[in-house]
Amino acid sequence: MSLQDCAAALRDHDPDRFGICLMAPAKARPGLMTLYALNLELARAPLASNEPLIAEMRLQWWIERLEDIGAGKPQSHELLTPLAEAWGPRAAAFAALAGARRRDAAREPLEGPEAVAAYVRDTTVALALFAAEALNGTIADPAATAEGRIIAAQAEGVGLAHWLAALPALQGLGLGLWDPSPQVLAQIAARARKKLAEAKAQRRQLPRILAPVLFPGAGLRAVLDAAPKGIEALASAVPSEFRRRFTLGAFSLTHRWWI
Repeated sequence: MSLQDCAAALRDHDPDRFGICLMAPAKARPGLMTLYALNLELARAPLASNEPLIAEMRLQWWIERLEDIGAGKPQSHELLTPLAEAWGPRAAAFAALAGARRRDAAREPLEGPEAVAAYVRDTTVALALFAAEALNGTIADPAATAEGRIIAAQAEGVGLAHWLAALPALQGLGLGLWDPSPQVLAQIAARARKKLAEAKAQRRQLPRILAPVLFPGAGLRAVLDAAPKGIEALASAVPSEFRRRFTLGAFSLTHRWWI
């Protein structure tokens, strides 16, 4: 998988992040494209088999290969080779993204709002922090820097909203909630709104170069409004393709990421 192949995979299966890559400076694109392509593969890996053990083995393979990159071992793989070229030993840290998907391999629903938030922090938030690193060359630490805190808050809010939007499909895969009642969904939506407001209040502290990794996507408000009405309402809150493209185009002009 060359950079062109990474771009094609993102364009077909993760168009919003493909758009983010196009907005980034040219020197940051290899890092972003390979990171997002890896995330796409890690999200797919545990769903490729209904057997938890086989799904777990797929994830473990990725973890070991990423650790190999960290140890300086040469790679001969369509994705891992350009990933190693773009990130070097730092790519070993991405094993955490694979580890966070182990729950998906087990096909076990989440217990409630706190478990959903923890899952989003381990996947979406961690991914956003790595993406920010690709853009500005420094590690955005949410525990030590203002930039890291803003990115973490925005990514959690956006990630929770996107998780809610995907919930009708996730329930069918056994990856949703044990209790998908409107009350529980309302709590998740309320947490998302809180995190989005937290990020918005600090927006002036974030450099413009990092704006792309905070892109919220289209229809976020509609999803959060629908959540307290139940899963059926969430299923009808998905934005149209035209709305999605329009929102991404508008963002490319304004870089206004806050909600």
